Amino acid sequence: MNSLVVALALVAPAVGLVAPAAPVRSAAPLKAATISLPTSVKPGVVTGEALMDLLAYAKEKGFAIPAVNAVSSCGINACLEAAAKFGGPMIVQFSRGGGQFIAGKSIIKKGTEDTASVAGCVAGALQVRQLAELYGVPVILHTDHCMRDWLPWFDGLLEENEKYYAANGEPLFSSHMLDLSEDTLEDNIGTCVEYLERMSKIDLLLEMELGITGGEEDGVDNSDVDSSKLYTQPEEVWEVYEALSKVPNGKFTVAAAFGNVHGVYSPGNVKLEPQILHNTQKFISEKLGGDDKKPVYFVFHGGSGSSREDIQYAIEAGTIKMNIDTDTQWSFWDGIREYEAANHDYLQKQIGNPDGADKPNKKYYDPRMALRAAEEATVTRLGQAMEDLKCVNVL
Repeated sequence: MNSLVVALALVAPAVGLVAPAAPVRSAAPLKAATISLPTSVKPGVVTGEALMDLLAYAKEKGFAIPAVNAVSSCGINACLEAAAKFGGPMIVQFSRGGGQFIAGKSIIKKGTEDTASVAGCVAGALQVRQLAELYGVPVILHTDHCMRDWLPWFDGLLEENEKYYAANGEPLFSSHMLDLSEDTLEDNIGTCVEYLERMSKIDLLLEMELGITGGEEDGVDNSDVDSSKLYTQPEEVWEVYEALSKVPNGKFTVAAAFGNVHGVYSPGNVKLEPQILHNTQKFISEKLGGDDKKPVYFVFHGGSGSSREDIQYAIEAGTIKMNIDTDTQWSFWDGIREYEAANHDYLQKQIGNPDGADKPNKKYYDPRMALRAAEEATVTRLGQAMEDLKCVNVL
């Protein structure tokens, strides 16, 4: 069964791709697409058909799942806690730089960046696998943008998944993202087809980016991109759908641009056009000639700072995942900042505070105190995001 998810990114004008002679079939309806949570979706990391069942459920019920970049065990725990507290699934994802940070910055030398990142991402994934079931929530494990220059990182991740699959019958991660949006459309699709053929053998979902997400995030800087490249045309998404749908057992996502920008900006500086998603669904539905009016699954990149109106209009067009990074970076810091402000006089030295010159301050400067405050602030922020995404009490 071929399954399609499309992520929302920012796109350049299409480069012609010769369509194959054989017509493309519409992706078969997902058998567990039901208004009730599919029985295949259980607490813990979901992969393969259970993953597709969860995404089908999200689209049918009308919610999107938050995808949060984690760079520490505290970030992971905040994601799992928010999912449990607010009753929704969660996507924990790692960037190349995030994986390096988890591995430890001191071990990274020139030429070892990808190896270190793979090790860090695997360590984070194993933490999620160890804990997710205890939190009682389904979790999707994902990695974020991978440019062409970073393909050795992607290859390393696939090797780890293949080893895990051989031992456990499922991949370590649920999905990975390729971001070849700076390539021609033909080269982008061609490389993604090659990788999807490999990934489909171990039930991994591929999220590919069609176009360019503006702004800057974790080593990917598109802050000076031509604004015309921030908006995708339906014909471009159709070319992706047409090519990737031919891969047996292929499960994939595509980042299709509608003005998305990484980061948070003053009102008026970012112009989202979620109507593009509605137009694309209509275009592809008519191409397929089926009864499914929303055949494509969309993912929303650059979600931080977006209005609830734009978010929910995108969900109406079949958006089932939204990336959140900038806002959770701020919430994590803000929790620490507020903790320090509330306990400032107890954090200036080891002994001596307003309660007495000989009073110890250990319970205040214990790192767990400030880090817990960061976790709690991030859980609160993720709860707000889940409200925006209509992802509360959906399990």
